[in-house]
Amino acid sequence: MTTTDTQIKNIIDESLQKAISYPEYRTLVQNLVAEGKSTGELQTEALSNYSMLNDKRMKRLDKTTKLTEEAVAEITAYNGNVTWLVLTESWCGDAAQTMPVIHKVAELNENITLKVVMRDENEALMNEFLTNGGKSIPKLIAIDNASGNVLGDWGPRPSKATKLVNDYKAVHGKLTPEFKQDLQVWYNKDKGQNTVSDLLKLV
Repeated sequence: MTTTDTQIKNIIDESLQKAISYPEYRTLVQNLVAEGKSTGELQTEALSNYSMLNDKRMKRLDKTTKLTEEAVAEITAYNGNVTWLVLTESWCGDAAQTMPVIHKVAELNENITLKVVMRDENEALMNEFLTNGGKSIPKLIAIDNASGNVLGDWGPRPSKATKLVNDYKAVHGKLTPEFKQDLQVWYNKDKGQNTVSDLLKLV
């Protein structure tokens, strides 16, 4: 059964009421990591370890992410009025590599409001924005503030990383720990630039 536009708007509104800002999200993750926890109901040692690693990644990227002059000019010239609602969880490696970049972009223009919600607390919203049938995160939903319409979405990875993942899966069937390590190396070399170029297509 297809969800109507009105139903999707209602689902988005419900999630927006629970949404937090990016600084609030960073504080939440830091506090959970200090307690040896992760976001979400399921708590395991592996998830808390991923969250600890991701907190360090985000801390580094919050400080080091730089945007090109061209990107800054394009973002600051944007005159729409949107909310970027991002579904995430603290244990997600792709989210840790891209959330600080999304924040840097949104910060440059007061017409872009960045809001964050947890995937597992917003199942109805997540189910409307699946990737190949899966609940992959992060998932950014661009919402026009005047009409409430969805203008587009992005995620769970930048376009070049998505191609790397799809090409690897086509040959090997699934992602190995070695590939996931290689993907993190790719993120570190890319320094968020592919994420920025993808996001510019939303503005």
